[in-house]
Amino acid sequence: MASFQTRPANLTDKSTLEHYLNLDQPDDGVQLMYVWIDGTGEGLRCKSRTATEEPKDPKECPEWNYDGSSTYQAEGSNSDVYLCPVAIYRDPFRRGKNKLVLCETKKYNGKPTETNKRHTCAEVMEKSKDTKPWFGIEQEYTMLDIDGHPFGWPKNGFPGPQGPYYCGVGTGRVYGRDIVEAHYRACLYAGVTVSGTNAEVMPAQWEFQVGPCEGIKMGDELWIARFILHRVAEDFGVIATLDPKPMEGDWNGAGAHCNFSTLGMREQGGMEVIQTAIDRLAGQHMRHIKAYDPKEGKDNERRLTGKHETSSIHDFSAGIANRGCSIRIPRQCAKDGCGYLEDRRPSSNCDPYSVTEALVKTCVLNE
Repeated sequence: MASFQTRPANLTDKSTLEHYLNLDQPDDGVQLMYVWIDGTGEGLRCKSRTATEEPKDPKECPEWNYDGSSTYQAEGSNSDVYLCPVAIYRDPFRRGKNKLVLCETKKYNGKPTETNKRHTCAEVMEKSKDTKPWFGIEQEYTMLDIDGHPFGWPKNGFPGPQGPYYCGVGTGRVYGRDIVEAHYRACLYAGVTVSGTNAEVMPAQWEFQVGPCEGIKMGDELWIARFILHRVAEDFGVIATLDPKPMEGDWNGAGAHCNFSTLGMREQGGMEVIQTAIDRLAGQHMRHIKAYDPKEGKDNERRLTGKHETSSIHDFSAGIANRGCSIRIPRQCAKDGCGYLEDRRPSSNCDPYSVTEALVKTCVLNE
């Protein structure tokens, strides 16, 4: 009897969509996909509207609103939440003159919603702009099948132990490269400062890097890169999870290591500035732990165990080329006497606005 595979019920044939995307688009019909963070502080939402002209700047995109009672951000009796455009990108899905519009969210009274961490981050970045703070975030994530099982893993067992998967190549060592390549190209098309990608230590786990970005741009670009990741994964029928410990046991967790520097750190003699920053970070360890995942450290408790290339959540440490420390100084920076530091504590599901704000407040403003 002939065997055949059927497409899961929730997936459609994407080649059919191409016919419609290739239809001529009128000059006065531009599709704007508004993207925002919901009330969980982790989830992303989106909806579209039509503009009559192609916007070149987020200020050219009108404010909008949505039902906040359906996104954990408002009560049904007063549910309108405002969408305020803050950044604009080329749309890699609709292409052409269509745009992705990243928005911050505000309540009916004009105040930021509880999960709008951009508002205070922008204030901190403005206060410190003369120091030119640069960031690069290494976003780790894990691919899951639609049943929640890691993508490519045996359904009734486990793959071989960690070892051959990190930066791996070849069948049985790499899972889901098509999705990674699609996401990488889509980010480049959109205008995201994506600087690289690699397979991670746990099979079906990957990383992409965004940066260097200055100031508030870091948070904007990482959030839109995450949106693009989830949207690409949707097309492939795969889940991209930012859970910091998706598999219990002897498997690596997922982080969002943040590389950080100021102009003083990057200039000759910058190691003194880096050391001062580390001393300040040592005194604010628990404040940073609370800022580095949406559950104020509860998610990172599962990941920062002192094993699997992590430091303990309870202790602060720093070292040169040591991936088991809270703060790693790259060996090349120690050799050059200047450069940057890597904060390895942020969880994969962190809010980059909170992470970058905390780093600048502690290391630059000394608050």
